[in-house]
This record gives sequence, structure tokens and C-alpha cells, in this order.
Amino acid sequence: MTVTFCGHRNVPEPEIIKAWLNETVEDLIGEGADHFLLGGYGQFDRLAAAVVREQKERHPAIRSVLVLPYLDRKYDVSLYDESIYPPLETVPRRFAILRRNECMIDTADCVIAFVTHDFGGAYTSLCYAQRKHKRIILYAK
Repeated sequence: MTVTFCGHRNVPEPEIIKAWLNETVEDLIGEGADHFLLGGYGQFDRLAAAVVREQKERHPAIRSVLVLPYLDRKYDVSLYDESIYPPLETVPRRFAILRRNECMIDTADCVIAFVTHDFGGAYTSLCYAQRKHKRIILYAK
């Protein structure tokens, strides 16, 4: 099972969100999740990557993949097993993250989402996942 994440750049209570992510990822691993696609931008993405890395210590077969929106940038890949670049060569730079997010959602069986307001990139990605009828696990306060 392939899982991806979408969430806001800023996380007001990172300890609480990290605990929720840890429980959610652990449950999905129990259901067969073994491939995690991550965006690597913002606080939510960093929390998700850290949780998957921690879970990998207990479940070494899972894979953590950083999905790149640009090739001309340096990335910290220390939290990931590998990085990939989807076919975005013809996408205008200002749409690269949006299209990258759509590629991750298209590939995923499940989306873990921290979306608390109805604007911005995370909300746009969540709406895309809903239109694609993906299984969504949404953080609820």
C-alpha cells in the first residue's frame, strides 16, 4: 500500500500532530502500508518524514520517498530512502509543487491530511484527493 501526506506548512501544536501521525502511520503499516511518498516542504512534511523514519526502525521493509518538484535545488535527503522526480519537465515552475502533489496523490492508495482551513496548497491537494476518491485520513481536533 502506498501512502502520501498533505498538510499546511505551519503546524501550531507539533507534538500533538506528531503523535497523531505516529499512530496513523503505525496503523497503516499494520494494514500493509510499505511505501510513503513525502513532499519535504514545511513543518507538516518534516514531521511526517521524521515519523516514517522512526517507524522504519521498527519496520525496516517500509520505504520513504522524497518526491521532488524541481531538479535545480538542493534537498536534505537524510530522512528518506530515495528521491524521485515525476514527469514535470513541461510544467511551468509556478505549478510544479501543485503538479507534484497531484502525482503523489494519483500514485497513493491513502492520503494522510492535516488541513485545518479551506485555502492554500494543502487544501487544494485535499480537494484533489477527494475528487480522485482516495482514502483520506484527516486530522480532526
